[in-house]
Amino acid sequence: MINSANRLLKEYFGHDSFRPLQAKAIETILSKQDLLMILPTGGGKSVCYQLPSLMMSGVTIVISPLLALMHDQVSSLRSAEINARMFSSMQDSEEIKQIYKELFRGELKLLYVSPERFLMDSFLELLSKIEINFFVIDEAHCLSEWGHEFREDYRRLNLIRRYFPNIPIASFTATATKNVQQDIISQLSLKNPKILKGKLYRENLKITATHRKGDGKRQLIDFLSNQFGKSGIVYTLSRKQTETLAEYLQQMGYKAKAFHAGLENDIKKSVYEDFINDRIDIVVATIAFGMGIDKSNIRFVVHMSMPKTMENYYQEIGRAGRDGLESQTLLLYSVEDAIMQKRFVDDIEEGVYKETLLAKIDKMSSFVDSIMCRHRELALYFDDDIDACINKCDNCLKGEIKKVDITKEAQMLLSTIWRTKQRYGISYLTDILRGSKKSIVIERGDNNLSVYGIGKDLSKEQWRSISNRLLEVGAITQGEHKEFVITELGAKILKGKESIDISQDRISKQTRTKANVKATSDSPLMTALKAKRKEIASDEMIPPYIVFNDKTLWDMSKKMPITKEEMLKVYGVGEVKFKKYGEAFLEVIRGYLGE
Repeated sequence: MINSANRLLKEYFGHDSFRPLQAKAIETILSKQDLLMILPTGGGKSVCYQLPSLMMSGVTIVISPLLALMHDQVSSLRSAEINARMFSSMQDSEEIKQIYKELFRGELKLLYVSPERFLMDSFLELLSKIEINFFVIDEAHCLSEWGHEFREDYRRLNLIRRYFPNIPIASFTATATKNVQQDIISQLSLKNPKILKGKLYRENLKITATHRKGDGKRQLIDFLSNQFGKSGIVYTLSRKQTETLAEYLQQMGYKAKAFHAGLENDIKKSVYEDFINDRIDIVVATIAFGMGIDKSNIRFVVHMSMPKTMENYYQEIGRAGRDGLESQTLLLYSVEDAIMQKRFVDDIEEGVYKETLLAKIDKMSSFVDSIMCRHRELALYFDDDIDACINKCDNCLKGEIKKVDITKEAQMLLSTIWRTKQRYGISYLTDILRGSKKSIVIERGDNNLSVYGIGKDLSKEQWRSISNRLLEVGAITQGEHKEFVITELGAKILKGKESIDISQDRISKQTRTKANVKATSDSPLMTALKAKRKEIASDEMIPPYIVFNDKTLWDMSKKMPITKEEMLKVYGVGEVKFKKYGEAFLEVIRGYLGE
């Protein structure tokens, strides 16, 4: 059985061996046992159900909430000559009729559907008339109230057991705490399921989190200076921010576009297609973008503000480096982000889900300020324990963090808050401390306060860092209009009864530097291989990474095969892909070597 699986793995997917847990998952499905698999993004979940589908009679029904993922996976499977289809609202009647014909003839191996489509009476009736080998529930965490993306339609997927009691279910998710795992098993009525849980450590991801200085643009440009020409996603909190930041990046010479729910559908489609086809490098988006994107060569993910949960954060950074190559993540955050996230939760009806979300925001807040290894803390959150990464996160690279006493500066700020009757936020308070001559300061007479100008030696960014630190320790709180209010602890600091410190890197002055935009470091051969890939993708109207991903091209450029036998030893090249594309890439390599 496993020998057959290994042969199909190479023939259709181009891999010589299985990744950790993949073989166990395939054995479980082939033995018709229920499965719950928790495997990080990039761990190879799709192969775990796509491959056994090839070895079984009947069709596999894959239920997923992610239209983009279904579309990408169907395109990839059909490119590998595996007959897969999906149902979506965008299909015309002729296409749907064709899918029905293939279903009833037994020609389809995998059929992807949304939970909404699956729950339709007419669709359930259709399924009762065909041979189904097993069901797949992707993004299974969506059915749990203990999760971060609870969806009512997912909760109703327990109908599978009622209508199809003897057909096995394989459920998959990238993240699940113990509570979520138990909820998945209970809600789907899984029968003695095999539970497979992969290690959460992504050794090809470097994780960095740091306090945002001002609007964070300068920090973003510093980060992107080493990413020029590479694919990446920059997440922002609001629609307006996506547009202003994308415009700013364009002015700085980057191929970037904005994406958010408020854009016209044709614009969103255009941005999405430009990104997956490598016509632009960067998408600046709200968090909805990227859900289900199977693009394997995303080299970086940036958050311009704090995500609302550890689950969201882990899944979003997991969109980088799906091909296993080195990738970077950056999180810029402020204590104000947590306050904003909690306001978003205010309108949710009281209950378990709301309480869970508020607790998750608090946990995310503690993560961003933690000095523990980032990878280890993420793993512990999901009930996994790993060693510190040593050199794959900012905290491990920092070593011992130096602290600076800021009690005196904190007293200056607290005194200014008190003397202005606790009516203003950091921007106006900084104007007073730095002795601004703005008309509004003069008109209000605040230039006559004893605190006017006493903080001119510190920059606006440094005063913002101090205010964020006071918010973190609870020395001040923030009102509805972002005005600062002094707490009991703040009063003690003001009176000299308590002290306060901050990490040195947050308060030290930063020298303004212009972005150092560099060209990509691709070799001439790699550049030629990418050009050939883009040409083929354009002709076939598919994303370039479906032809071959970056990891395959890198291995190709390193091994420089000139025969079919040598090409089949390249990562990701199997018989099917060689038959379609092999000779075209061999010609490029032969031409390069001939030169």
